[in-house]
Amino acid sequence: MQRKHLIVFTLATVLMLLGFNIINNYFHEKNRAALVNNDTPVMTKSDNEMNNNRAEQPLGEQPKAIIDNVTADIKQAQQAEQQRLEQMQESVQ
Repeated sequence: MQRKHLIVFTLATVLMLLGFNIINNYFHEKNRAALVNNDTPVMTKSDNEMNNNRAEQPLGEQPKAIIDNVTADIKQAQQAEQQRLEQMQESVQ
């Protein structure tokens, strides 16, 4: 190859890689922004109240309050799951 052709080929390759990186970065940022918007936890009023209740308790009681809150959340989730399961079984029959 002549030097002129080699230089043109190299510049074309560099421009193609640069374009690929710009496009890839655009889609990566777009997907990351969508994930951030979907994964952002929403703090409800009850969450704020539970946090305030924990802060008002003596330091020795706070771990127990946290465990009690988590246990209540687990029971509530299990009940909701059981109801969904029953609804699914009814719809199948």
